[in-house]
Amino acid sequence: MAHFAEIGPDNIVIRVLVVHNDVTHLDGVEDEQRGIDFLEDLLPDSGTWIQTSYNSNFRHNHAGVGHTWDEASDAFYASQPYGSWLLDDDYLWQPPTPYPDDGPLYDWDEGTTSWVEVE
Repeated sequence: MAHFAEIGPDNIVIRVLVVHNDVTHLDGVEDEQRGIDFLEDLLPDSGTWIQTSYNSNFRHNHAGVGHTWDEASDAFYASQPYGSWLLDDDYLWQPPTPYPDDGPLYDWDEGTTSWVEVE
């Protein structure tokens, strides 16, 4: 199965649909354009369709509703969870302080830009 993200005019993912391999494969080889053509025929008033990888094998991350499509980088990424977090080279948001690996559970506190142990 192939997954396709519909991109709105602001490069935000509106929805993600699954297209059967019978549509996207020709002679056993996946062809993204066949999936795009299928969705454009099925939903003629829809936005732009971009294939996304469920396993994040390409385009960095699997697209989800509300994610951003960065055409220049050929990447999908989630919304920034906190103002202090930065997007890394894999298009994943990283906190300014790494998550502690000492066992307890922690929540992020944006006010102190630190991890706070959950009680």
